[in-house]
Amino acid sequence: MTLRHMKIFLAVYQTQHMTRAAQQLRMTQPAVTRAIQEIESYYGIRLFERINRKLYITEMGNVFYTYAVHIVDSFDQMEKGLRDWDKLGLLRVGTSIAIGTDLLPRVLVRFQQDYPQLRVRSTISNGAALQQALLDNELDFAVIEGNTDREELAKRAIAPDRLVLILPPDDPRAKQETLELKDLAQDAFLLRDKGSVGRAFLERVFALHDIPLVPAMESVSTQAIVQAVHLGLGVSFLPERLVEGAVRAGVVASKELADESFVRENHIIWHKHKFLTASAKALMDCFSRMSWEQEEPV
Repeated sequence: MTLRHMKIFLAVYQTQHMTRAAQQLRMTQPAVTRAIQEIESYYGIRLFERINRKLYITEMGNVFYTYAVHIVDSFDQMEKGLRDWDKLGLLRVGTSIAIGTDLLPRVLVRFQQDYPQLRVRSTISNGAALQQALLDNELDFAVIEGNTDREELAKRAIAPDRLVLILPPDDPRAKQETLELKDLAQDAFLLRDKGSVGRAFLERVFALHDIPLVPAMESVSTQAIVQAVHLGLGVSFLPERLVEGAVRAGVVASKELADESFVRENHIIWHKHKFLTASAKALMDCFSRMSWEQEEPV
């Protein structure tokens, strides 16, 4: 018994005529007759009575119809859903906090102009959590600041970004001619949470300069750190595009360091064995393309 048998039966049931059913199915009449006979033989029932060259539906034929129409309809819905998955399905994307704050909303607005019925479920978290979610198949792909060293994950570089030093607005060092990393050794550092890729990047840079990096405060919130710096509780390094508004408004000051640029690579990452649909690849392309675009200042 196959789906083909059921589709042939439905055509015969609805036309109540072997020849018309065969024409509708683009089959020969003997092939249609044979399929109906195979069903009847398989189940040991009679679906149609053949009297005076006419077909009459039996009671078992009516019962079989209620099952067959449901099964064929379910299969058709499944096929339609799978074929249209790139337009009607769900994509699960994760981003680190800086990218989720700045790039993610702009990408989603543009992407959903081309895929209006595709649902995108986004998760914003730190880099360690996102990489674990990829390994657990809880995300289709993620976009993170920095890099990954997980062998199970593939990666694709997008536009780099830069961490900038932010100081209280009245800190005189913002106006001095040069400032080096070693000049910050005695400062209180207000840092992102442990596990964030930005925090890991800073720890590597400070370790290379043999300068301890002990946080006076840790937070997942960029705004909380900016406010704490504004109030003079310490200094911080945050993504440039997240603090440029606060710098322009005079909430905090920023300063280039003479001996370190703090430019870092950013990446789209996914599990090496993950099947990526065409729409997932299109969303990746959108992240990559828009990461190079400059947003107009607000």
